[in-house]
Formats: sequence, C-alpha cells, structure tokens
Amino acid sequence: MSDVATDKPVRHILCLSGGKDSTALAIHLRRTRPHLNLEYVFTDTLKELQETYDYLNRLEALLNIKIIRLNAKAGFDHWLTVFGGLLPSPQMRWCTNMLKLKPFEEFVGEQQVVSYVGIRADENRSGYISTKPNIIPTFPFKEDGIDYAGVMRILNESGLGLPPYLKWGRSHSGCFFCFFQQPMEWVRLLENHPDQFEEAMKYEKISNDPGKTFTWIQGMPLSELRKPETIAGIRKRYEERQQRLKKQRGNKPLVQTLAGLETDEETSRACLICQL
Repeated sequence: MSDVATDKPVRHILCLSGGKDSTALAIHLRRTRPHLNLEYVFTDTLKELQETYDYLNRLEALLNIKIIRLNAKAGFDHWLTVFGGLLPSPQMRWCTNMLKLKPFEEFVGEQQVVSYVGIRADENRSGYISTKPNIIPTFPFKEDGIDYAGVMRILNESGLGLPPYLKWGRSHSGCFFCFFQQPMEWVRLLENHPDQFEEAMKYEKISNDPGKTFTWIQGMPLSELRKPETIAGIRKRYEERQQRLKKQRGNKPLVQTLAGLETDEETSRACLICQL
C-alpha cells in the first residue's frame, strides 16, 4: 500500500456492492485490522435486488457497523430522465459513472483516502481505481494471499454465507436490470422476481426509428425474451455452454465448482464496482 503524505487525518473507506468479495473483505478487515477507523459505503442505485439490501443489513448487524448509503435522492430514475430516456449499455455506461463513481468521489471530496478494494489474490483485474490523486487504492486480499476459497471460508465461518441471489443463478450484484446480465439470468429474474422483470420491461422503448429504440439486450426486447419459445432456446444454448465449460474446467478449485459460480467472458465484463 502506498503511503499518503499529509498532515491531515487520512480516511479509510471500503466501498461495498452487496457482492461476496467486498462483503468478505469487510469481515476480514475487522478481524485482521481492527485498528482501522473504516467507513463503509454503498452507492445505491435504488434499483437493487431486495436480496442485496437484506444482505447488507445482515452485514451491518454482524459487524455492528453503519453502512453509509449514497444516492438517496438521485437514483437511477433521476439520471434516466437527465439522459433523455437513453438506457445504459456496454457502450454508454452512464449508470456506472453517475450512480457509482461520481457519488463515491463526491463523498470523498479532496480529503486523503485509502480505498480498500476486494480484488482476490487469484484474480488478474484491477477493479475501480480512481484517478484522483488523493485516493490511494489498496488490495488486502492480495496482500494476505486470500483467493476464492479463502473468501468462501470467510463468509461461511462468519455465518453470513453467500449473497442469496447467487442461489438462483444471478452472477453478481447491481441493478436488477443490469445490461450485462446473460439471457439465462434474465430468464431467472423472470422466474424469481417477475415484478422486477416487468419493471425492467417498462423502461424499454420500441420505435420504428432505430435511434429511439432502447432495450436492455441489443436486438431483443424483454417482451420477446419472455416468450416460451424464446426461453426454451435460451435454456438449450445455456445447457450446451455449460457442457462445454464442464469439459474445459480442468483443475479449477473444487470449492468454486461446488458453489455453482462458473463464470465466462461475458459475465466477467460486468462493471467491477457493482460486482465485487
């Protein structure tokens, strides 16, 4: 971790997403670095799964902490209006910028901050690292050699366990209508949270003018995805892909296989600040 040269107090901040890694990091830091005066922050889009909110509430109770919730007055709907109804997409990630990064940097201000990031020792990715010179990232899991199995152990030993949305096949936290969801995840959202699937569908706009058509999945509105024949095709392709992955699994750690958390390139593209 880089030293921060300043005569002002240094703030220590852990940004939580409601995912397994940042949650495990909060527990790990409490055990290994109890001297830290940590601030726990959650940038709320106001469109998270209820399971995410419940999981964060359980973490608060477990550690006896207060998680600061940002964006209470300017969630997704506010910024959707600002952007003229243009839904976020991989090419236009305004949701990440306006609902995750900007609120965090505004919360930090110009004070010197050490930002704790839940990238594991077995991962080759950097996550969100602010370009602001007063924010210094540090990676305790990498420093302490904690990999996937270590994260699982931390969560299980704490009694908190995995985020409940993972049990029905959601790969990461974040908005329930995240555009990085795989088609099979949309099907599972329909099955497990039909009300939120309907809400996501209402955001879509279909027009004869290509420039006025906004859908979560390029080329397929959710009204088409929910048709039985479309779902059958998605399930078939999903099973075929799972069989390919099974053959390619090789020496993947058993704990990851048993957890049912196989990932592929598409899933790993998701915004890391939402996913950790």
